[in-house]
Amino acid sequence: MSPVEGVDRVFWYILGISFVLLIGITAAMIVFAVKYRRSKHPVPATFRDNWKLEIIWTIVPTIIALSMFAVGWKAYVGLRTVPEDALTVDVYAQQFSWIFVYPNDKETEDELVVPLGKSVKLNLTSEDVLHGFSLPAYRIKVDAVPGMQTYAWFEADKVGTYDIHCTEYCGVNHSKMAGTLRIVSEEEYQTWLEEE
Repeated sequence: MSPVEGVDRVFWYILGISFVLLIGITAAMIVFAVKYRRSKHPVPATFRDNWKLEIIWTIVPTIIALSMFAVGWKAYVGLRTVPEDALTVDVYAQQFSWIFVYPNDKETEDELVVPLGKSVKLNLTSEDVLHGFSLPAYRIKVDAVPGMQTYAWFEADKVGTYDIHCTEYCGVNHSKMAGTLRIVSEEEYQTWLEEE
Protein backbone atom coordinates (compact mmCIF):
# COMPACT_ATOMS: atom_id res chain seq x y z
CA MET A 1 0.00 0.00 0.00
CA SER A 2 1.45 3.37 -1.03
CA PRO A 3 1.40 6.34 1.38
CA VAL A 4 -1.28 8.00 -0.77
CA GLU A 5 -3.52 4.93 -0.52
CA GLY A 6 -2.95 4.77 3.23
CA VAL A 7 -3.90 8.41 3.81
CA ASP A 8 -6.93 8.12 1.53
CA ARG A 9 -8.05 4.95 3.30
CA VAL A 10 -7.96 6.71 6.69
CA PHE A 11 -9.86 9.67 5.28
CA TRP A 12 -12.64 7.55 3.77
CA TYR A 13 -12.83 5.26 6.81
CA ILE A 14 -13.32 8.16 9.24
CA LEU A 15 -15.67 9.94 6.85
CA GLY A 16 -17.75 6.74 6.43
CA ILE A 17 -18.05 6.18 10.18
CA SER A 18 -18.92 9.85 10.71
CA PHE A 19 -21.62 9.62 8.05
CA VAL A 20 -23.11 6.46 9.60
CA LEU A 21 -23.11 8.13 13.04
CA LEU A 22 -24.70 11.29 11.61
CA ILE A 23 -27.51 9.29 10.01
CA GLY A 24 -27.99 7.07 13.07
CA ILE A 25 -28.05 9.92 15.60
CA THR A 26 -30.33 12.06 13.43
CA ALA A 27 -32.74 9.14 12.91
CA ALA A 28 -32.77 8.35 16.65
CA MET A 29 -33.48 12.00 17.50
CA ILE A 30 -36.41 12.11 15.06
CA VAL A 31 -37.83 8.81 16.34
CA PHE A 32 -37.55 9.87 19.97
CA ALA A 33 -39.03 13.32 19.28
CA VAL A 34 -42.08 11.75 17.64
CA LYS A 35 -42.51 8.68 19.84
CA TYR A 36 -41.93 10.38 23.18
CA ARG A 37 -43.49 13.78 22.43
CA ARG A 38 -45.08 15.69 25.27
CA SER A 39 -48.68 15.30 24.00
CA LYS A 40 -48.40 11.50 24.41
CA HIS A 41 -46.15 11.50 27.49
CA PRO A 42 -46.96 14.55 29.63
CA VAL A 43 -44.87 13.20 32.53
CA PRO A 44 -41.22 12.67 31.58
CA ALA A 45 -39.79 9.26 32.35
CA THR A 46 -36.49 8.76 34.15
CA PHE A 47 -34.10 5.95 33.25
CA ARG A 48 -31.39 5.02 35.73
CA ASP A 49 -29.04 2.13 36.39
CA ASN A 50 -29.47 0.48 33.01
CA TRP A 51 -26.24 -1.53 32.89
CA LYS A 52 -26.93 -2.87 29.40
CA LEU A 53 -27.14 0.62 27.93
CA GLU A 54 -24.07 1.74 29.86
CA ILE A 55 -22.07 -1.20 28.51
CA ILE A 56 -23.23 -0.53 24.95
CA TRP A 57 -22.40 3.19 24.97
CA THR A 58 -19.03 2.43 26.51
CA ILE A 59 -17.98 -0.47 24.31
CA VAL A 60 -19.29 0.71 20.93
CA PRO A 61 -17.48 4.11 20.95
CA THR A 62 -14.35 2.40 22.27
CA ILE A 63 -14.38 -0.09 19.37
CA ILE A 64 -14.95 2.75 16.88
CA ALA A 65 -12.10 4.82 18.33
CA LEU A 66 -9.73 1.83 18.40
CA SER A 67 -10.58 0.90 14.81
CA MET A 68 -9.82 4.49 13.72
CA PHE A 69 -6.53 4.29 15.58
CA ALA A 70 -5.65 0.96 13.95
CA VAL A 71 -6.38 2.21 10.43
CA GLY A 72 -4.52 5.46 11.15
CA TRP A 73 -1.53 3.66 12.65
CA LYS A 74 -1.18 1.43 9.60
CA ALA A 75 -1.18 4.50 7.35
CA TYR A 76 1.30 6.29 9.63
CA VAL A 77 3.72 3.37 9.55
CA GLY A 78 3.46 3.41 5.74
CA LEU A 79 4.30 7.13 5.73
CA ARG A 80 7.39 6.59 7.90
CA THR A 81 8.75 3.42 6.26
CA VAL A 82 10.90 4.49 3.33
CA PRO A 83 12.01 1.85 0.80
CA GLU A 84 15.77 1.24 0.99
CA ASP A 85 16.33 2.01 -2.69
CA ALA A 86 14.63 5.41 -2.54
CA LEU A 87 16.19 8.40 -4.27
CA THR A 88 17.16 10.86 -1.53
CA VAL A 89 16.82 14.59 -2.08
CA ASP A 90 17.71 17.18 0.57
CA VAL A 91 15.16 19.97 0.83
CA TYR A 92 15.99 23.34 2.39
CA ALA A 93 13.23 25.80 3.08
CA GLN A 94 14.08 29.48 3.17
CA GLN A 95 12.20 32.75 2.83
CA PHE A 96 10.73 32.41 0.18
CA SER A 97 11.81 29.41 -1.87
CA TRP A 98 12.56 25.70 -1.78
CA ILE A 99 16.10 24.47 -2.46
CA PHE A 100 16.48 20.86 -3.65
CA VAL A 101 19.90 19.19 -3.48
CA TYR A 102 20.46 15.90 -5.31
CA PRO A 103 22.99 13.15 -4.50
CA ASN A 104 25.38 14.53 -7.18
CA ASP A 105 25.18 17.99 -5.50
CA LYS A 106 23.02 19.45 -8.24
CA GLU A 107 20.82 22.21 -6.81
CA THR A 108 17.53 23.55 -8.03
CA GLU A 109 15.27 26.25 -6.70
CA ASP A 110 11.51 25.68 -6.57
CA GLU A 111 11.70 22.73 -8.96
CA LEU A 112 11.89 19.11 -7.88
CA VAL A 113 12.51 16.66 -10.72
CA VAL A 114 12.32 12.91 -10.11
CA PRO A 115 12.19 9.79 -12.31
CA LEU A 116 9.01 7.83 -12.89
CA GLY A 117 8.65 4.62 -10.91
CA LYS A 118 11.08 5.60 -8.17
CA SER A 119 10.50 6.05 -4.45
CA VAL A 120 11.67 9.50 -3.40
CA LYS A 121 12.76 10.43 0.13
CA LEU A 122 12.81 14.14 0.98
CA ASN A 123 15.05 15.16 3.90
CA LEU A 124 13.61 18.44 5.11
CA THR A 125 14.87 21.30 7.22
CA SER A 126 14.58 25.06 7.32
CA GLU A 127 17.32 27.68 6.96
CA ASP A 128 15.42 30.42 8.78
CA VAL A 129 11.84 30.24 10.07
CA LEU A 130 9.13 27.61 10.30
CA HIS A 131 7.82 26.47 6.90
CA GLY A 132 5.39 23.76 5.82
CA PHE A 133 6.27 21.56 2.84
CA SER A 134 3.05 20.53 1.14
CA LEU A 135 2.73 18.28 -1.90
CA PRO A 136 -1.04 17.70 -2.05
CA ALA A 137 -1.00 15.25 -4.97
CA TYR A 138 0.99 12.85 -2.78
CA ARG A 139 -0.73 13.76 0.51
CA ILE A 140 2.48 15.18 1.99
CA LYS A 141 2.46 17.98 4.53
CA VAL A 142 5.54 18.20 6.75
CA ASP A 143 6.83 21.11 8.78
CA ALA A 144 10.36 22.29 7.96
CA VAL A 145 11.78 23.45 11.28
CA PRO A 146 15.06 25.36 11.76
CA GLY A 147 17.72 23.12 13.32
CA MET A 148 15.65 19.96 12.93
CA GLN A 149 15.77 17.21 10.31
CA THR A 150 12.64 15.38 9.24
CA TYR A 151 11.54 13.51 6.16
CA ALA A 152 8.72 12.43 3.91
CA TRP A 153 8.55 10.10 0.94
CA PHE A 154 6.37 9.25 -2.01
CA GLU A 155 6.16 6.96 -5.01
CA ALA A 156 6.66 8.84 -8.27
CA ASP A 157 4.03 6.79 -10.05
CA LYS A 158 2.67 9.08 -12.75
CA VAL A 159 4.37 11.41 -15.20
CA GLY A 160 3.20 14.96 -14.69
CA THR A 161 3.63 18.30 -12.96
CA TYR A 162 2.41 18.85 -9.42
CA ASP A 163 2.25 21.85 -7.11
CA ILE A 164 4.37 22.38 -4.01
CA HIS A 165 3.24 24.91 -1.40
CA CYS A 166 4.35 26.37 1.90
CA THR A 167 1.57 25.85 4.41
CA GLU A 168 2.98 27.84 7.32
CA TYR A 169 2.84 31.61 7.26
CA CYS A 170 6.55 32.43 6.98
CA GLY A 171 6.63 36.14 6.16
CA VAL A 172 5.25 38.83 3.90
CA ASN A 173 5.96 36.87 0.70
CA HIS A 174 4.67 33.55 2.02
CA SER A 175 2.13 33.30 -0.80
CA LYS A 176 4.94 33.37 -3.35
CA MET A 177 6.72 30.39 -1.80
CA ALA A 178 5.61 27.78 -4.28
CA GLY A 179 7.39 25.12 -6.27
CA THR A 180 6.80 22.38 -8.77
CA LEU A 181 7.33 18.65 -8.81
CA ARG A 182 8.04 17.21 -12.25
CA ILE A 183 7.93 13.46 -12.69
CA VAL A 184 9.69 12.47 -15.89
CA SER A 185 10.94 9.29 -17.54
CA GLU A 186 14.20 7.75 -16.29
CA GLU A 187 16.01 8.78 -19.49
CA GLU A 188 14.79 12.37 -19.24
CA TYR A 189 15.73 12.47 -15.58
CA GLN A 190 19.29 11.27 -16.24
CA THR A 191 19.71 13.85 -19.01
CA TRP A 192 18.35 16.60 -16.76
CA LEU A 193 20.57 15.49 -13.87
CA GLU A 194 23.73 15.83 -15.97
CA GLU A 195 22.83 19.32 -17.19
CA GLU A 196 24.62 22.31 -15.64
